[in-house]
Amino acid sequence: MPDPAETQPRRSVLRSTPIPWMLGALILSLAIAAPVLASAAEGVFEPALIEIRIPVEFLLFGLTLLGVAVFHRYTLQVALTGLLVITGFKVMFTGFHTGPGWLGLLGHLGHEWVLLTNLLGLLLGFALLARHFEDSQVPHLLPRLMPAGWPGGFVLLALIFVLSAFLDNIAAALIGGTVAAGVFRYRVHIGYLAAIVAASNAGGSGSVVGDTTTTMMWISGIAPSDVFHAYVAAVVALVVFGIPAAMQQHRHSPMVRDVAAGIRVDWARLGIVAAILITAVIANVLMNLYFKAAAEVLPLLGLAVWAAILATARVRRPEWSLLPDALKGSVFLLSLVVCASMMPVEQLPPASWLSAMSLGFVSAVFDNIPLTALALKQGGFDWGVLAFAVGFGGSMLWFGSSAGVALTNLFPEAKSVGAWVRGGWHIPVGYVAGMAVLLLTLGWNPHDTTTTPAPHAPPAEIGSTPTTMQVVATTTIVREVH
Repeated sequence: MPDPAETQPRRSVLRSTPIPWMLGALILSLAIAAPVLASAAEGVFEPALIEIRIPVEFLLFGLTLLGVAVFHRYTLQVALTGLLVITGFKVMFTGFHTGPGWLGLLGHLGHEWVLLTNLLGLLLGFALLARHFEDSQVPHLLPRLMPAGWPGGFVLLALIFVLSAFLDNIAAALIGGTVAAGVFRYRVHIGYLAAIVAASNAGGSGSVVGDTTTTMMWISGIAPSDVFHAYVAAVVALVVFGIPAAMQQHRHSPMVRDVAAGIRVDWARLGIVAAILITAVIANVLMNLYFKAAAEVLPLLGLAVWAAILATARVRRPEWSLLPDALKGSVFLLSLVVCASMMPVEQLPPASWLSAMSLGFVSAVFDNIPLTALALKQGGFDWGVLAFAVGFGGSMLWFGSSAGVALTNLFPEAKSVGAWVRGGWHIPVGYVAGMAVLLLTLGWNPHDTTTTPAPHAPPAEIGSTPTTMQVVATTTIVREVH
């Protein structure tokens, strides 16, 4: 994985203490915000003129995301703080869709635990898989098979795209990142890292086994053929962002095509990689075809991956020392997922190509699983357009998708929103271009009937509670009522 010298964080004047004073200020503001905003919602402040009602939970979640963007060296602490404050606010004031107070929280987590456990199992398991793949020596031999110059970088992105159509996008991103670390000698441009995530997300957008959101659609009764045309947009996006990203990487650090003598493929490790991936694919297909009821109560996919890892551990020992760092990144993502699941989202805007396209930008900061669950409940969407939007949109920020979080565990220097946006400027351009070509060629073809929501993705705070607290913003200065 990345050379420690390459990934050592730069010193900062804010690092004189374990937690910088600005992070402390954010934590304090989050802690104070909940009761203050709740008081405003209960009428301590009287608004005037035009009212804009914003649920308090959204403001707290927005502060959390802002903290992640600003304090990119302390993302885990910020995410956990946001989770604690939002959870406390829900317990004390608004409750959950499963009920008020602590019992409501337990009920909510009971709905979410299968999804969270599956995600944790995949993130940790595929981190071990990526190290198996690196130690197989295949990444060091691949430059022989790739074209010279920037086209070699584009070919790698295309391979990641194809892999993600059959594998989970987390696995595709980690395998792609492992190969990139080898062929570019651990000097990988952040724009190219963003492109790796985008390629893995785009490749899974038209396949019902390539992404969690498309799998949810499949479980809900949507035919795979109704999602497949997402590849029209995905292929266009790959070309639009892939070529600039490959050129970025070539200027930053060209592909090293000289292979050291004596390198041999460790076929046993490569076989372990294949066994884990095949197990994941088979488990996913069988679960969705024959064991839907069991999938509602058990994290079958995560269990299958870990069963394969443990079964092959005697052949080649996994690099268990990777798990602590992988666990930190996983807990960060799970914290944001739980925060998003507690948002009081009642419904999406009416289904249209514009609302579907907008969801792509929203999914860069908001978990795409509850968004997809809402769309499935509401109906009326073109499922291919929606699949591309919610699948690819998360690539615009490093924490916008599970693939991005998994890859940045390998490349910690990419955990910077500013650097990701600057280096990955071509990702939103590719998104808009892909969506435009899809709509201009195939048009908007909505399905009028609603579907049954996916069993493992219950309506996360859908219809949370009819008394959800809201903050009232006004166009004039609010006046205090005594």
